[in-house]
Amino acid sequence: MGAQLRVYKRRIRSVTATKKITKAMEMIAASRVVKAMRKVSASTPYAQELTRAVTAVAGGSDAKHPLTTEAENPTRAAVLLLTSDRGLAGAFNANAIKAAEQLTARLESEGKQVDTYIVGRRGVSHYTFRERKIADSWTGFTDEPSYADAKTVAAPLIEAIQKDTAAGGVDELHIVYTEFVSMMTQTAVDARLLPLRLEEIEGRTGKKDEVLPLYEFEPSAEDVLDALLPRYVESRIYNALLQSAASKHAATRRAMKSATDNASELIETLTRLANQARQAEITQEISEIVGGASALADATAGSD
Repeated sequence: MGAQLRVYKRRIRSVTATKKITKAMEMIAASRVVKAMRKVSASTPYAQELTRAVTAVAGGSDAKHPLTTEAENPTRAAVLLLTSDRGLAGAFNANAIKAAEQLTARLESEGKQVDTYIVGRRGVSHYTFRERKIADSWTGFTDEPSYADAKTVAAPLIEAIQKDTAAGGVDELHIVYTEFVSMMTQTAVDARLLPLRLEEIEGRTGKKDEVLPLYEFEPSAEDVLDALLPRYVESRIYNALLQSAASKHAATRRAMKSATDNASELIETLTRLANQARQAEITQEISEIVGGASALADATAGSD
């Protein structure tokens, strides 16, 4: 019984130490998600207005441009997958990777070759372990992404969309990230960044049947679209990085809270078992004392 009691006490100490760690991680994630939510709120209006400006420019000209013109027979597409560098976030990364694989399968079923770009160590390790080709990858900034990080990610994608497919370019640019809906809800979504679709633009800006302003272009609409292309892609990627970071922190907070609650329940269970073991040990000792006293009394009575 004494050995069993020591085992329970050792497990209680171990689970208590784990509980302290998960509780600390929960508090850290809670503080980070608030900051991430503020950044998302600050970046979303700019991304929406920039999309609206691109729509107005595209609607006021007949220029053929990668921003607005779809290829007649698209053969290649780029998919940008946003994951995190760290785990302990429940199904956060698994859902994003699953959405990317479904998108890739759909594009390949349409006869398109897919180039995969990945942000985050979790996504890179998943594809590397399965020996899947990665066009390019970036790690180390998923918890707190900056606009400079978004520019770094956007640069090869912009270069690819501006090239001909024969020279290694792509006809379409898609992004898969986790949209932050609320502290309890984060949804893995995929969206086509380029070329733009009118119905997608209306959904992003939330302004349907809107009368867009008319523009006169100097020197040309193509030059304006060339200037807007990198800014549009960078702003959309930056907003997606912030959404993904906020979603990851919220998922980590929820997972760590669940782990902390489970640790508390396990400590209660182990404490109850330890008490039972201690009571059994005390009962056994009392029984041995009573048994010894009775034997001694019987021996004394026999000698008389």
